[in-house]
Amino acid sequence: MELDWASWSILAQEIFPFGRQCSDATAQLKQAFKDPAIIPALCAVMSGSQNPQIRQSASVMLRLRVKKHWKKISPEDRESLKAGVLQVFMQETEHTVQHALSQLCAVMVKHETPDRWPALLELLNQSTKSSNPHDRQVGLLLLNKVVDSNPKPFKPHYSQLLQLFRTVLQDLNNPTALYYCILTLTAITAHTGTEEMNLMRSLIQSLIVALRQLIKADESQASEAMEVFNELMESEVSIIVPHVADIVRFCLEVSSDITLTDSLRVKALSCVAFLIRLKSKTVLKQKLLNPILQCIFPVLCAAPPPGQQDPEDEEDDSGDDTDNDNPKHCAAQIIDTMALHMPPEKLFQQLMPFTQAALTSENPYEKKGGLMCLAVLAEGCAEHLRSNMLSSILQTVCQSLSDNNQVVRSASLFALGQFSEHLQPDVSKYCDELMPLLLGYLSSLNQTKVGHVTKAFYALENFMENLGADIEPYLPTLMETMLSALNNSENLKIKELAVSSIGAIANAAKGLLVPYFPPVIESLKSFLTTTTEEMRSLQTQSLDTLSVVARTIGNDVFSPLAAECVQLGLNLTETIDDPDLRRCTYTLYSAVSTVSPDCLTPHLTAITTVMLLALKSNEGIMAHVEEDKTFVLLDEDDDDDKEVKEDHFLEDETEADIHDVTEFTVENAYIDEKEDACNALGEIAFSTGAAFQPFLESSFQQVYGMRDFPHEDVRGAAFGAMGQFCRAQHKVWKENPTEANHQALLKLLDLVLPSFVEAVQKEDERQVVMDILETMNNVIKSCKEEAFKNPVHLKNISCVIVDVLKKKTVCQGGNFDEADDEDQQAEYDALLQEYAGEGIPILAASVPAGNFAPYLNNLLPLLISKAKPTCTVADRSFSVGTIGEILQALASVTGGQAVASKLSNRLLPVLVAGVRDSDPEVRNNSVFGLGCLAQATGPLGITDYPMMLSVFSNMLTRESDRRVIDNLCAALCRMIMSNVDAVPLEQVVPALVAHLPLKMDMEENKTVFTCLAMLYTHTPALVVTLMKPIVAASSDVLGNKEVNEETQHTLTLLIKEFAQHHSADFQAAVTSLPAEQRAKLSVVIAAS
Repeated sequence: MELDWASWSILAQEIFPFGRQCSDATAQLKQAFKDPAIIPALCAVMSGSQNPQIRQSASVMLRLRVKKHWKKISPEDRESLKAGVLQVFMQETEHTVQHALSQLCAVMVKHETPDRWPALLELLNQSTKSSNPHDRQVGLLLLNKVVDSNPKPFKPHYSQLLQLFRTVLQDLNNPTALYYCILTLTAITAHTGTEEMNLMRSLIQSLIVALRQLIKADESQASEAMEVFNELMESEVSIIVPHVADIVRFCLEVSSDITLTDSLRVKALSCVAFLIRLKSKTVLKQKLLNPILQCIFPVLCAAPPPGQQDPEDEEDDSGDDTDNDNPKHCAAQIIDTMALHMPPEKLFQQLMPFTQAALTSENPYEKKGGLMCLAVLAEGCAEHLRSNMLSSILQTVCQSLSDNNQVVRSASLFALGQFSEHLQPDVSKYCDELMPLLLGYLSSLNQTKVGHVTKAFYALENFMENLGADIEPYLPTLMETMLSALNNSENLKIKELAVSSIGAIANAAKGLLVPYFPPVIESLKSFLTTTTEEMRSLQTQSLDTLSVVARTIGNDVFSPLAAECVQLGLNLTETIDDPDLRRCTYTLYSAVSTVSPDCLTPHLTAITTVMLLALKSNEGIMAHVEEDKTFVLLDEDDDDDKEVKEDHFLEDETEADIHDVTEFTVENAYIDEKEDACNALGEIAFSTGAAFQPFLESSFQQVYGMRDFPHEDVRGAAFGAMGQFCRAQHKVWKENPTEANHQALLKLLDLVLPSFVEAVQKEDERQVVMDILETMNNVIKSCKEEAFKNPVHLKNISCVIVDVLKKKTVCQGGNFDEADDEDQQAEYDALLQEYAGEGIPILAASVPAGNFAPYLNNLLPLLISKAKPTCTVADRSFSVGTIGEILQALASVTGGQAVASKLSNRLLPVLVAGVRDSDPEVRNNSVFGLGCLAQATGPLGITDYPMMLSVFSNMLTRESDRRVIDNLCAALCRMIMSNVDAVPLEQVVPALVAHLPLKMDMEENKTVFTCLAMLYTHTPALVVTLMKPIVAASSDVLGNKEVNEETQHTLTLLIKEFAQHHSADFQAAVTSLPAEQRAKLSVVIAAS
């Protein structure tokens, strides 16, 4: 191809000032770009042009060419290019061109490795050690770019680099050099080994001094450079530990300085939050909690500048958290992180004086700070707040709702919403006080102030969502308010809030909402058939609410509309391209699948296609590239570029490309869409069963690939869906037990269970690990022995539960923390262990006891250690409760009796100590455990009966907690059913019957009435003498929705026996009852 290279400079000057407008020049340049001779031409321009912009552009274009076509360049030309680039770099004086040239060198190092380019190493060595400050800056710029792009190949030089950094960090008069030095240190930190530890440690103090200097010179660069702390903490936390106090003091000093930019202060506060997340025990041990609180409370309570408001208090605030990158928000985030990662006993001791002072202040912003503090504590310290402070904090928040300052009222609404979300079920007990207050407040508001109305709806919605049947007295007022807003309000946001609230009401009211169903559905349908852009947000909320109504209103009410709802969803996604709208249709399909799966079957192809496309799509992921967009046109793969494409498996081009990207951002809507697609695919697969089989493999493959997705919510949803696919395949096999279906199930389990185990060990997000453990438990509960056809699964799952209980997983810090104060831990850390512990009885119920016994022997000491009096109530309750459930499981499996009797000597003292605990929940679980021990050991446990009966007898006379009394009755019944002849029935049964009916633990009615039915067969005379209290108790149980059908049937048969064979005694017993209870019994007898 003949090209006029002399006109290159003119062409270049023509294209770059005007960018994409010069389409002809672009086309010529693109054609030239395919010619190998472009490389020497670009080199010539790069070194010879008088225009710095042209030199920079030539460098960028050369980098794009070299990156894709390095293998096509001859060895001689490569050497020439390497020498030429370094020579140009040495001569260049413009910083922008130096920057572009250093990026070009970085790409070349990617292909060549540093040791095959000794001239580069020599240049770096000379320039970074030069006596000329400017040369050092330029050398460090080059060093930063080549190392940042390729940190691993430089590993042999790390010690030398660290010694260089020690020198550079002393050069406080050269901030640019400091900046590049710190960025390079950040790049290598993740790859350093033990041999570099001491050198790294020795840099920390100099690093802090250098950052102070950099702040004075360039706050933006200082903010970027401070990322080094996060990298050090995440990669080599042991380097940081001796310097934690100094780093914290430095970050607090920066975050307190109101003369600095918000972004720099936010960066400093973020470092503190990150440190607390990773090393909370070190923060406590080094007594840093109080200094942190002293610093962040003034930030949290600061008033905005005169004439301004905090972003969340502005009237046009949409509540979407878009402007949260400010110091006040970060201060609240630090308290939230403390709540999630510190033992509440230690945190509250130091935190509450600050909070109380803020709450009692006359300054509205200090009051707001105190309320925000209470609000963000609710998630991480829920148990502590529920047990010790709920009444007082609710009183404080409710009083603040009548404050004369709207800022304070808004904060109290936020706090109420947070309490309602995280402090269940206890907070719902205040329904009679809070519902009238919230309804009254909402009705008093000026509806034009939508921002504040939104906050009131948030508090009301969160509170009423969990009320259950207690919502009934307020239902007429609530629905009148919401339907009025739907029909009369002109404001679409108010309509949207009302629709959302109807979803919350439906969650609580369930079937009680039926009278309001027609007008609600008509409104929702009218919103969903409009296609105008301004309706979009209202439509997504309408879909969400429709999904909730589908799940809660009752199958018979919703089923007639199911097919129409599916069609509504399909019509919307066909006509509107919006990720929020699509994800809401996935949720709707998922809900419909639980009510009327057949309505979904004809549309499964269309539905799964859209969801799998959402999972595959990179839409919403934006890569931010440093150079001008002009060059993207030249960076397209050529159609005839076969060789490069074939060589992709030899060259990791993807990684090279990624290093051109300064950052990725993903729009939240697309993350939410992927999460909801995973959730929906899993539930639809399970609900539709055999109909989903043609789509199971493709869905599984796509979801399986999402388990490493960067966002934790998507990872958690992917693991959840994988579990649902296993349960779906198990259900299909059970319904159609062919060998092909069985093999498909085993193949699926062999893929999924190991991926669960690996993720529990390696995943760094605690919530994802909890989600995985819950999913794994559900899979095993469904599949039982099929999950363990491959015996390695039993071993690996048992071992990973041990790892969690010993805090050895990555998300628990890998056991790096000191072992002090083991009895106190953050509530979420304890919760994670509970999720793991819940798997132990599930394993015990899934395999023969002999197979599980070796693993159980390893697990029990870890459970027993949590029953010590020094442990928290939550730990003690978890320990004895899990032991009880293990014993209950052993009672149902082959060989369980022998294993339980061997464990009896270890477990009996723990459970007996538990029944004397000061906490009723611990006593309750211990009593349950003793009953299950008697049930599991059967005849082998008779020797323990006298002692157990004595314990229970003493408890019955003293115990006041109704749930504990219910479980005492059930435990005595288990003892009787296991060894009827070992129990003095004449003494025990009357005492047992005297405490009926059960008041709190309705599930144990099954145990009690099964026992009484057995006793009627075994010792009828005794039961007949107790007929009056038994019949009275029966009248409370019959027709009770909380008692299952099996128990109702057992009881009905017993009542019929009484009526037929002991009619006089029965009639006497019935006559003594109130009329309503007599009527219940009459219905039962009439049905016989």
